[in-house]
Amino acid sequence: MSNFFADNLKYLRLRRGMEQIELANLLGRKSSSSVSEWEKGTYTPKSGTISDIAKIFGVTLSDLMEKDLRVNFKEIKPRLIKIPKVGRIPCGEPIDSEENIEGYRYELAEGLPAGDLFALEAIGDSMMPTISNGSHVIIKKQTTVDDGQVAAVRFRESGEVTLKRVKRQGNIMLLIPDNKDYDTIVVTHDNPADIVGRAVRITLDI
Repeated sequence: MSNFFADNLKYLRLRRGMEQIELANLLGRKSSSSVSEWEKGTYTPKSGTISDIAKIFGVTLSDLMEKDLRVNFKEIKPRLIKIPKVGRIPCGEPIDSEENIEGYRYELAEGLPAGDLFALEAIGDSMMPTISNGSHVIIKKQTTVDDGQVAAVRFRESGEVTLKRVKRQGNIMLLIPDNKDYDTIVVTHDNPADIVGRAVRITLDI
């Protein structure tokens, strides 16, 4: 018999949150002593019992006997990525230059697009209910967005960045808040601003 059986049995049972007596009962036994001996490696059950155990845990007979399931069933940890959090960005500076970085956030990589990312903290309620005050918005760096998408827009004179929905009308760009209590900002030659990225995720720490 394989040396893997004892370790696999204990691993699968604990992974299922099952007591030894529960497994014994499923196998038609009134005592957990046999299960305890199997897990210690003192002896292995008959082939018919091994087949029943494989069915209970949803594994093949060969995997139960011939593979280390503690490796093959290892839980996959979610991958985190480190994203710089930026504040006010002076005109002309790269948005993620070292002097503009206030800190870093770790976000789940799943669901985020490829490309350069940075984070902004939303201040105020102009984008409520979509973006709450204090939430963090992950931005993908890009210079254009489609009408209706939420963008990070930097005003050239002040370097301040705002989050608004973008809509174009001829030669002007409208920055539209979701909160109807706020006015639309009109970007013109006299009030220039540039799109620096598109909002791709909103997270709120609690």
